[in-house]
Amino acid sequence: MSRQRHAPLRVLLLCVASLTAQSLLVGCATIPESPVPEHPSPRLQWSNAHGPLSRQQIAAVYQHLSLEVPNPDTLRRHLAIEQAIASSPLYTGNAVHLLSDGAETFPAMFAAIRGAQHSILLEYYIFDNVSSDGQQLLDLLRSKRAEGVNIAVLYDNIGSVSTDDAFIASLRDAGVQLLVFNPVNPLKAHRRWSLNDRDHRKLLIVDQSLAFLGGINLSKDYESSPSAFSRGSGTANWRDTDIKLSGPAVAELEQLFYRNWHSQGGPHLPSEDEPSTAQSVGNQVVHIIDSTPDSPTPRYYATVLSAIDTAEHSVWITAAYFVPTHEERRLLKATARRGVDVRLLLPSQSDSNAVLAVQHAAYEDLLEAGVKVYEREGVILHSKSVVIDQVWSVVGSSNFDHRSVLFNDEVDAVVIGQETALALENLFKSDLRDARAIDLATWKRRSLSKRASETFWRLWTTMM
Repeated sequence: MSRQRHAPLRVLLLCVASLTAQSLLVGCATIPESPVPEHPSPRLQWSNAHGPLSRQQIAAVYQHLSLEVPNPDTLRRHLAIEQAIASSPLYTGNAVHLLSDGAETFPAMFAAIRGAQHSILLEYYIFDNVSSDGQQLLDLLRSKRAEGVNIAVLYDNIGSVSTDDAFIASLRDAGVQLLVFNPVNPLKAHRRWSLNDRDHRKLLIVDQSLAFLGGINLSKDYESSPSAFSRGSGTANWRDTDIKLSGPAVAELEQLFYRNWHSQGGPHLPSEDEPSTAQSVGNQVVHIIDSTPDSPTPRYYATVLSAIDTAEHSVWITAAYFVPTHEERRLLKATARRGVDVRLLLPSQSDSNAVLAVQHAAYEDLLEAGVKVYEREGVILHSKSVVIDQVWSVVGSSNFDHRSVLFNDEVDAVVIGQETALALENLFKSDLRDARAIDLATWKRRSLSKRASETFWRLWTTMM
């Protein structure tokens, strides 16, 4: 989920009617109890910029990773998770850089777009005319198109329902190719239609060699820094995380974009005919996870559950929308009870009071099991990340909720190794400085009205 856009009344009425009907009448979307495939991949695939790795090259990667982590056995166990879930290779030779909020992410994105020579691909839930350092995205994209750079944009119809029509028209007039994902009008749909199925990805790919992904939409909510928040202003800024990724794993992201583009009836793009220019530029091992409602196995869900189940020392989760499934709650409690340091960093305020109520409904059992719960204050927390045992990390668009498992197209990057894990842990610790720890005894004394709200909204968890 992302922020609720102020849609025209007729669109809102259609959405409510359709979502209610699908929730109450169809009832066919269910969370699998055991999402890990019964027949895992027989052998993990490893690739670099030149293709599949030999046994000797894989052994060298293992040796390098083992030298940088505290416990090589922990590393091997987490790599085994990726082997069980893998639907795409693990890519070596990547550089991964964490970006905090729009204040860091937008300048980096705009710089990457400015430097584009051949192609720019954008796939966003919210696609709006954002600005950075005084320059608007519209002007930047039009100037790159005038230089001959091929630009394609896939944006979600619901997430971008409030996007200015003039912005879209100006881009189209400039020669930018634009495509709407899963139109609200089923007569315009190009695949199995369901209003629930949304493209929740946030993905920018430049020249086949550089990508940005995570939780940050191209939304004006991110144009100011959370540090500028004033408690007396009546407004809140958004706290979020993206990653800047370069290296061989970008090719996998590019293929995911083309797959969704063509599923929506998009034409062949010139960049599809260009050979990949991605080179080995770092030492990070990355596994790209794509999630769609058409997949028989919810890959992100299965991967995260398996990683938590394998955790030995720590599980630190930052979740924008915490609407856990029964299996997620059970596993978090079981993991904490066996002595693992399980921490949840959750929002204290949200764009959805209903989701916040369901989040609160989960606290008591988790706290009793030893899970530590913190609420980030002063901002709307929209970040989605997990870091486990200082060796396994994931950042992407998937929320800790039912929608990301059942309905949304999502994309996430698992990074194996200590470098990114420690950076993500440091970001987590930084957020804790502005967070409030939830105390079990105090929480049990919350009002009856709050308990009633929690009970009511839990009835709608599969739609959140």
